[in-house]
Amino acid sequence: MEKKEITVRKLPIMLCAVLLASAAAGCGSKDRGDGSGHMYDAPLQGNPKSLDPQYASDASSNTVIKNMYSGLMKTDDSGNISCCNAEKYTVSDDGLTYTFALRKDNYWFIDKNGNDIIEKSEYFPVTADDYVFALQRVLDPQMQSPYSAYYSCIQGGSMIIGGQKKATDAGVTAKDKYTLEIKLDYPSSEFLSLLAAAPSYPCNKEFFESTKGTYGLNDKSVMSNGAFYMRQWMFDPYGHHNILYMRRNDVNMNLDYEVIPSYLSFTIQNDEDGVRQCFKDDEIECFTTSSGSDSTKKYSITSKSATTLGLVFNDKNGYFKSSALRNAVALSIDRDKLADELSDDIQPAYGIIPPAARLAGRSYREISSDRVLSSYDPEKAKNLILKAKNELGVGSIENAKIMVCADTVNSSYLHLVTQNWQDVLGVYIGIEDVSEEEFYRRLDEHDFSLALYPLKGEMSSAYSVFRNFESDERLKSAYDGVNHFAEILKCTSVSETAERCTVAEQAILDKNGFVPVFYKNSYLVADKDNEDIFFDPFTGAVDYRLAKNYS
Repeated sequence: MEKKEITVRKLPIMLCAVLLASAAAGCGSKDRGDGSGHMYDAPLQGNPKSLDPQYASDASSNTVIKNMYSGLMKTDDSGNISCCNAEKYTVSDDGLTYTFALRKDNYWFIDKNGNDIIEKSEYFPVTADDYVFALQRVLDPQMQSPYSAYYSCIQGGSMIIGGQKKATDAGVTAKDKYTLEIKLDYPSSEFLSLLAAAPSYPCNKEFFESTKGTYGLNDKSVMSNGAFYMRQWMFDPYGHHNILYMRRNDVNMNLDYEVIPSYLSFTIQNDEDGVRQCFKDDEIECFTTSSGSDSTKKYSITSKSATTLGLVFNDKNGYFKSSALRNAVALSIDRDKLADELSDDIQPAYGIIPPAARLAGRSYREISSDRVLSSYDPEKAKNLILKAKNELGVGSIENAKIMVCADTVNSSYLHLVTQNWQDVLGVYIGIEDVSEEEFYRRLDEHDFSLALYPLKGEMSSAYSVFRNFESDERLKSAYDGVNHFAEILKCTSVSETAERCTVAEQAILDKNGFVPVFYKNSYLVADKDNEDIFFDPFTGAVDYRLAKNYS
């Protein structure tokens, strides 16, 4: 590694405070300043499991990674994709070869001293080799990256994932120190969006090997090429003062955006109750939740509809092994009527892909309306319920209940659905609230009649949703045997991708193994003094890089 030394001298914290206070005293009451230089007190719900971008999947890890690394491309909060560490790029006419010219002012930074004043800490350039190694790791089956399938379009990717080729055979090459070439087996309209995602962030091979199997697991086994670097990470499962502390990475101040805060100070809490208590006690300035907040006067609340709540059925035993009954239930949900009765927290779901999922930087549901997917046909449903009773040899459907995870949604909304079933089908289906642990245990044990299942992609892309139907054992009854995810990745245009997604949605809906009922919001709740804190409801990452505080 070509190492350099940098000397960055900081004013002592107390002196900074005095100067800031003096500046504030000289300003008029209407002058809020520019909101920069703040130390954000923020929460992590659970200790990060790994700060390895090619592997991490939990929300706490994704939040730290988002603020510590940067990649070839970047996506803003509106979904627009642009260059980040790539200065520019070209794509061959056949869409199979991407060539990136890298910025020469993006550096790996290692805090060697652990002092409040950084002196002579090491930094060295991020090169094309770092992206080559990162993408090889994603594809390497020994790595067991949960994101490998997304990058299977890279030349040799599918065979590497399947073990027929070595990771070093991937079509990713450093043509020189600052030129990266990526070859694909087939064109993919969404490939640039994948290069903006965390699994494609760079990884320095020499540093990775020096950590001897601990990469991303402690504050000595990570280094930053992004907005902030790691200063301290302390976690004791039996302790109470669990923190992760980051400082602005002044080595990388030449990013094409200005990093606004000076520090990120994370408190690590065991659960959402702990996070909410910290917020109530003014110990943190924001948090994410699926429940939102009752007050909009004191807080700034951002919502994104990222989860589809759909009915799944126990087709192994009980009433719902009858496909006629499943179909009758699906056709008896009057979503137009639901729309007038629901709160802002949820809305009726006509399709499988939630509104927050994106395609080409836009909401997928804006590109492809879900209204063409779902039907309400009470007359057909009545005929089907008679057929189901004959098949089952019963005179009535009794003691069936919808199992609901109480932490996911307020089950009172479901009464609107069950009332319609009673009116149309003459069938009463009850509602059973259970804990999250019991919910998933009973699903796995097939100890339920039907359940309201939360479906969410692991990335913000529309096609990410379909991976669930091929990889989640709980959704196998909804799987129609077609690898929709792989087919969508091979689409060469946005219009083709949208069309293929619609075909996939309709195919799954026709099988009636997953019946969408609601789209559910996720929330970022922040004190009103804060602006430009962004969050990804799919990965759970909270982005503080542009955050401003006016307190």
